[in-house]
Amino acid sequence: MERALLLARGVRRMLVHHGMRSMLEVPLANNRRADILALAGDGTVTIIEIKSSVADFRADHKWGDYLEFCDRFYFAVGEDFPQELIPEECGLIVADGYGAEILRQGPEVKLNAARRKTLLLRVAMQAFQRLHQVEDPRPTAF
Repeated sequence: MERALLLARGVRRMLVHHGMRSMLEVPLANNRRADILALAGDGTVTIIEIKSSVADFRADHKWGDYLEFCDRFYFAVGEDFPQELIPEECGLIVADGYGAEILRQGPEVKLNAARRKTLLLRVAMQAFQRLHQVEDPRPTAF
């Protein structure tokens, strides 16, 4: 299994233990895709950006584009990743294919109510679409 997918699996398992549910590759209104978007029971939205290597981290400078769509933001990396590369203003998760641990909390910056509502509706519609594709992979046209 690809390293990024293994890290994502470990992060998602950890999120469940924290009472959160998540989806992979969630499209956002700014045409970015969150690697993992997680939702807590109180409506808190967390985005986690998976970095499978230093080269992946250095090649990707779009993480700031995610901040306006979440209450908390984290980078998730493997145990061998040099953690000092992760900006101090971001949360840090270390993961493997079986689990993960939050080493540094991401600062909480609350979404405004209108953006939260729009985001949650978008995520719900995407989740329903994905579930429908699993339940009925060959739907008939209307």
